[in-house]
Amino acid sequence: MADASVRTALPDDAASIASVQAAAWRAAYGTLLPTEVLEDLGSPVAHDQWREAVTTPPSPRHRVLVALTGADIVGFAAFGPSEDSDLVAMVDAELTALCVLPDRIRQGHGSRLVNAAVDHLRGDDFQHVRVWLAAGGVDDRLHAFLAGAGWAEDGARRELDLHGDGRVVVPQVRLHAAIGAAP
Repeated sequence: MADASVRTALPDDAASIASVQAAAWRAAYGTLLPTEVLEDLGSPVAHDQWREAVTTPPSPRHRVLVALTGADIVGFAAFGPSEDSDLVAMVDAELTALCVLPDRIRQGHGSRLVNAAVDHLRGDDFQHVRVWLAAGGVDDRLHAFLAGAGWAEDGARRELDLHGDGRVVVPQVRLHAAIGAAP
């Protein structure tokens, strides 16, 4: 793909990032998540949340990258220090989001995003990166993609309560990869 690239997200990318997330989540989690959760993903509120993530991240080590085909945003990745209590935020990072438009999967955008994220994480002196994925077959495609890139389950499990009231609980597994300094 001659005209494909990855760059740091800009504030004006927020609506496109929210649209990519909405499309990707509908395709991946449409049978798991309630309609109202899926509808909220592409809303003006979601645009504002992504704009804030880009303009005022929680720390200088939090970043959002976008994958492009020409000038069109077709995917994104968000990452930063891990907040998991069993990890050390100075050296353990978390990939908090990795989404590619469903019709752009298997065109190299996910690989470009992961590689660019790892480059940034190494530059920030992280030694490991982790990601939480839905268990039970929901995230099989993403799991297989990351496993093919050397990621593996680290044994951690959790249940993500989307509303905090037990209505929508998603069992998750955690994958990790050692990234250390580039050789």
